[in-house]
Amino acid sequence: MANLKRNMIELVKNPEEVLNGGEPELERFWTPAFIPLSIVREAIGLQTETEEEGTELEIMDKLVDFVANRIYNKQFTKDDIYNRLHAPNAIETLQEQILFVAQGHQTEETKNFLAKKR
Repeated sequence: MANLKRNMIELVKNPEEVLNGGEPELERFWTPAFIPLSIVREAIGLQTETEEEGTELEIMDKLVDFVANRIYNKQFTKDDIYNRLHAPNAIETLQEQILFVAQGHQTEETKNFLAKKR
């Protein structure tokens, strides 16, 4: 099988427990093995759009929608991102997802994790 690039996102599996002092459990979601070029075109358009116009809330909604529905093909919902993605890194994480699709950029964490799996 071809060795196609993939990316992942981690969401907190037990946010209510964590809010009450529990230890976070992370759930990993992987991009599909194949992402069509049309998604790249959309990602580049989204990057341009977010640099040019819109309020921060509108931009965030577009990023969240694109990540949940287009990149990860509805493996989780937009509400999952809003409620289960750790806030201090959230915008950076969403932007990294867009960069992965638009430019093939993987985080070091993802590269290391995939290297261990092989």
